[in-house]
Amino acid sequence: MMHNEFTAIIEKDGEWYIGYAAEIPGANGQGRSREECLDSLSSAIELILEDRREDSLRGLPPEADRQVVTVG
Repeated sequence: MMHNEFTAIIEKDGEWYIGYAAEIPGANGQGRSREECLDSLSSAIELILEDRREDSLRGLPPEADRQVVTVG
């Protein structure tokens, strides 16, 4: 599994914590605690990245050379 780090912006809204990742548009999380909010946000980021990876590979010709590139 790839290791990535993103900036989580957390705000308190009444009894809820609301969070989003500055680098991943659409990645949002919420929870009754900061920890719950961060877990929710982490799951959202994972789902978005997985979907983007799958979407980017659709339609590639079968003979295309696919390699893994490690960053960091």
